[in-house]
Amino acid sequence: MRAPLAPHAALAVAALLALAGCASTGGAAKAADPTAGLSNAEVRTHTVENGDTIEEYRVAGQLRVVKVVPARGPIYYLVDENGDGRLDTSKGEGTVSPVYFKLFSW
Repeated sequence: MRAPLAPHAALAVAALLALAGCASTGGAAKAADPTAGLSNAEVRTHTVENGDTIEEYRVAGQLRVVKVVPARGPIYYLVDENGDGRLDTSKGEGTVSPVYFKLFSW
């Protein structure tokens, strides 16, 4: 018959499981970056009056991704999903474009 785990041993196991879960999310965060597959893209960068930095990623002159790095707040992306050169709009949301936020980074 085994003795039950001591409370501190159970806590250590729970902490290791939590860390393993955090470590496994790193690949998902990188995969969510829309600029990851655009290694051959031409990047045009400019800064607007309020301090936001805007990067336009173009492939063969066609706009594919816009990355916005605000002076305050998280980075977000506007993406052309279907390759027509226009930033896509949300289905059922009118003319609102889908925005992709980068939430975690290590």
